[in-house]
Amino acid sequence: MNARTLAYHALLLIQERQIHPDSLLRSMFRRFNTMDKREKALATELVYGVLRWQGRLDWYIETLSKTPLRKIAPHVMVLLRLGLYQITFLTKIPAHAAVNETVKIARATQPKHIVSFVNGILRNAARRHPDWPFPDRKSDPLTYLAVLTSHPRWFVEKMMHHFSMEEVQKICEANNEVPGLNIRVNLLRAQPEMVAQWFRKRGAIVEQGRYLSTAMTIRNPSEDIGQTEPFIQGWIQIQDEASQLIPLMVNPLPGERLLDLCTGYGIKATQLAEIMKNKGQILAVDSASWKLEALMENVKRLGIEIISTRTEDVRSLNPEEVGLFDRVLLDAPCTGWGTIRRNPDIKWKTHPRDPWRAGKQQYDLLDHAANFVKPGGTLTYATCTIFSEENEDVAQRFEEKWKWPRINPSDVIPHSEKLLEKYNLRTWPHRHGIDGFFGVTWAKPK
Repeated sequence: MNARTLAYHALLLIQERQIHPDSLLRSMFRRFNTMDKREKALATELVYGVLRWQGRLDWYIETLSKTPLRKIAPHVMVLLRLGLYQITFLTKIPAHAAVNETVKIARATQPKHIVSFVNGILRNAARRHPDWPFPDRKSDPLTYLAVLTSHPRWFVEKMMHHFSMEEVQKICEANNEVPGLNIRVNLLRAQPEMVAQWFRKRGAIVEQGRYLSTAMTIRNPSEDIGQTEPFIQGWIQIQDEASQLIPLMVNPLPGERLLDLCTGYGIKATQLAEIMKNKGQILAVDSASWKLEALMENVKRLGIEIISTRTEDVRSLNPEEVGLFDRVLLDAPCTGWGTIRRNPDIKWKTHPRDPWRAGKQQYDLLDHAANFVKPGGTLTYATCTIFSEENEDVAQRFEEKWKWPRINPSDVIPHSEKLLEKYNLRTWPHRHGIDGFFGVTWAKPK
């Protein structure tokens, strides 16, 4: 299977299921293990590129097709987007090659009339590019920005209620940037300079984190990061710098007892253990047992000894069974809109009401999480989204009921003057160059 065919099938699966593009591609590369490095790189570029620019690609299709988009079958839309992305964004691929290779996939998978339709649209696109009509900026600024930056119109409209048009454009443009590979150095096993030297000796570009000495961005690594010695030996963990700020908000001490709710793969739990110098207890709770299994594999790789897990829905967890904790972290499930650079498919899978729905669930989880905090202990709430319905609104509702004071994290968050808003951690890709995260910590009265 070649890169374009694999990308076509991957995009179909992503469209049909709730599946992460990176996980899917890794699985497909393992299955079709004869693909060389260049083919894998092209397949990855095609999948992420189409997802990133789907909105604009659909606009191109709409301008070229006499058939309304709603009447074009989903699998045909995937073919058209795949061809158009190569024609309009990948300058190193000749337009005729993009057309011919996409039509080959159509011939192998579609009836003749669909092949002719795809061929006609793509040849018209090759002749027209780059002379495309866009919506008028003055008369219809929302549609203009939505098409130009490839974002849902509802998102642009939502952001325009809070920011100027210029800043909304910056938000959207930042969401379309291709991020580097971000890592955290595990101080239990390595030091930042040691890790940086290892990658530089092998030709990679290493950039120091913007805010944290333990954060790095690795560009152009010579091999898959998961196959490198620093990863295998537990020197590093893949983790965005914004995510690394949340455990600093928790600020645990060695020897304390900590509860990590909705831990997922437990990336922050491992960082918390590192901050605690591998002394104390961390209970990581999640309803997905397979995620907790992956966490424990990671725990072993990183040399961590203080994490135990419990497979359970957080809302059914009983403080009488597990006890009270010095620190509680609720890393709440959210819409993920702070991570669009890495997960562009979220743009097209989110309903406009989803932030509100998520906020209701998040408050219920936070309200329950408060029951596990010792008197004098702390509770930290965190998300990787940018919507106020999931962030400030949830925090405000919690405070109205519980009356716990917020903790000023300026002593533990570097460059706090840039990253904090009213004791809240608030990061934005367009302002800070890292993922969009929110965090707040409260102290339970003694």
